[in-house]
Amino acid sequence: MSGLRTDLYELRMAGSYLRRGMTERATFSLFARRLPPRRGFLVAAGLAEALTFLEQFAFDADDLSYLRDVGGFDQSTLTALSTIRFTGDVWAVPEGRVVFADEPLLEVTAPIAEAQLVETGVLNLITFHTTIASKAARCRIAAGDAQLIDFAFRRTHGIEAGAGVARASAIAGFAATSDVEAAHRYGLVPSGTMAHSYVEAFPDERSAFRAFATDFPVNPIFLVDTYDTPAGVWAVVDVVRELGLTGPLGVRLDSGDLAALARQTRAILDEAGLPRAQIVASGSLDEHVIAGLVEAGAPIDGYGVGTKMGVAYDAPSLDSAYKLVCIGDRPVLKLSPGKATLPAPKQVFRDPAGAAGDVVGLRDEPVPADREPLLVQVMRDGRRLDPADPVEAVRAARRRFDAELAWLPEPARRLAEPEPLTATVSPALAALHEQVAARAGRAGGN
Repeated sequence: MSGLRTDLYELRMAGSYLRRGMTERATFSLFARRLPPRRGFLVAAGLAEALTFLEQFAFDADDLSYLRDVGGFDQSTLTALSTIRFTGDVWAVPEGRVVFADEPLLEVTAPIAEAQLVETGVLNLITFHTTIASKAARCRIAAGDAQLIDFAFRRTHGIEAGAGVARASAIAGFAATSDVEAAHRYGLVPSGTMAHSYVEAFPDERSAFRAFATDFPVNPIFLVDTYDTPAGVWAVVDVVRELGLTGPLGVRLDSGDLAALARQTRAILDEAGLPRAQIVASGSLDEHVIAGLVEAGAPIDGYGVGTKMGVAYDAPSLDSAYKLVCIGDRPVLKLSPGKATLPAPKQVFRDPAGAAGDVVGLRDEPVPADREPLLVQVMRDGRRLDPADPVEAVRAARRRFDAELAWLPEPARRLAEPEPLTATVSPALAALHEQVAARAGRAGGN
């Protein structure tokens, strides 16, 4: 992973630290200052990718040449950068668990130059994956028992972002993805039907459906709204009878009044003796549209969710931050209005019963009675502690989210006007904050 995958100011700060022999271990905390509007919770995601980034972070000869010729870095700094590898420790919230505002998602402890250099990459990965997983989770809540399919690949902000969306949505409970490479990489179920162009390429719908079912007879899904939806459904019925198809199959609705069309479609399929045929809906769906269809009793078995999930349309990022909280043995903080931070390495203590909000405390303080610590150590000396393969990592995160969804209090899981849990600060952390703030105030006045 190229060491240039960072912001220039990270390189300049790291270069200054190295030039001055500043090698103290520093702790940085990554958290969301506040939840986006209409969000009652976040789903932690992106940790596996962040750990890979940390393990592979290095500067090669070409990187160093660029920094010398374009960045203006001197030879002593370049020599120091040439040996930089991430050798630190990471504590993090496991993927799939729910978090709230001001709770650390991840904390990095490493020699300060290393911890500074990896800020941009780690912040990017955790923020993006958590944003998407949180949006996908809301779709999961809205859909109830219906299956969800990730259709976002063609609209994500970059090819690699498509794989990230497939992974994050799988953690949140999506059953399949249209992204074939992501399905292969993460052990997901690939899913695809046909496009309107396929139907239009044939003389009529029956010819298109006949060809498709002949070439792909296992669980074909027919797109029926290219011309007239009820007529398209009857064309499917004719082809199924003609070819003698007896296995699983379905139809996809991609436009129009989806609730009304789903009822018409269900009636036609049932009348034709195909009660097990599935109905899949797609087309500008999000959690609110899905919830409306469910509330209307639309007989829809699955939803293909694309753009609005894949770019987290209504909240495309988080107010996330990666802030220094300790250097050496000295806890530090910011007092900036609206951006103040808490000092020292931290832990989040959760009530497993969900009756009380989380408590943010010091990492080394005793775990309060009837609470569980949320952050776990995931990397030591630059190596991850659980080298699970990509497939198992997603499956484990999905299991964790299933449990979290059952735990999540109803006010926080609401799609409209949610009420997030509010974390409080432990007495020990509050006392330390007061001490460090007083010291910082005196230093600022000098």
